[in-house]
Amino acid sequence: MSRPSDAVSRPAIPLTGYAFGAAGAILFASKGIIIKLAYAEGIDPETLLALRMALSLPFYLVIGALAVMRMRAKGEALPGPGLIAKSMAVGALGYWFSSYADFLGLQYISASFERLILYTYPFFVVLFGALLFGQPIRRKALWTFVAAYGGLALIFAERFSVDGSSTVRGTFFVGLAAISFALYQLMASSLLRSIGSALFTCIAMISASFVALTQFALIRPVEALAVSSHGLALAAMIAIGATVLPSFFMNAALKRISAQANSMISTVSPVATMVMAVLILGETANATELAGAVVVMVSIGWFTLSDARRRR
Repeated sequence: MSRPSDAVSRPAIPLTGYAFGAAGAILFASKGIIIKLAYAEGIDPETLLALRMALSLPFYLVIGALAVMRMRAKGEALPGPGLIAKSMAVGALGYWFSSYADFLGLQYISASFERLILYTYPFFVVLFGALLFGQPIRRKALWTFVAAYGGLALIFAERFSVDGSSTVRGTFFVGLAAISFALYQLMASSLLRSIGSALFTCIAMISASFVALTQFALIRPVEALAVSSHGLALAAMIAIGATVLPSFFMNAALKRISAQANSMISTVSPVATMVMAVLILGETANATELAGAVVVMVSIGWFTLSDARRRR
């Protein structure tokens, strides 16, 4: 008689979840590069964010309508007003406030440094997960983030010696973006399971678009939207390639793996940003900054692999 395979007793690693998370991270990594190029065209953060949301909004309206039609065809119950309101609030936090803070920060610091700061948002996922959602904190997670923030401190000190207060302002705004995005990840998980990835993403992005466009209308003249054709092309790249596609990839990943695992799989993001920053923006880094970047990427990358092995 043949013995049953021991592998049957082990749950399979959610490879599709990790694949979706990695794809979203790489596409999101291009955002900072394109924003820097748009700033060089003279576009301000509020106008760029409004263009990004306006150009991506039709996609979410159509996909959201299709998701509702599909649910009705299957006889599935549509989400109630309470779930919709929660999804709108969480979407505004993750896709408007976090994005706006990030846009502001990129005025002052390099795209590579911005991505490394955002890359450590898993620390806040773990911290807020424990404080607000009762999730356990593993000791090796703490050591991972001590090392990661040590690497960031090296880069910050080097940049501060050159740019001074600009480095402080940029780090502050991007830090706010990381904190708010971590909260979004944690709060979105339960809503994704209740509503579904496609419909939740559409509700969240439609809400964020409304807030961003309202913000623009209150503080900028409508003529500010008349940017150059190159600037409009850059805004379209942010809207589709760095917003629509990665938002669906990320939420599809969140539906399959934990918020902590999804945040850790973003290992590829800072590497992709650094490569693009060198090739496209001409950014450079000295030995100290490279050492800090390596510490950040290796420490959180190690945690990613460790988390994947634990799930076998």
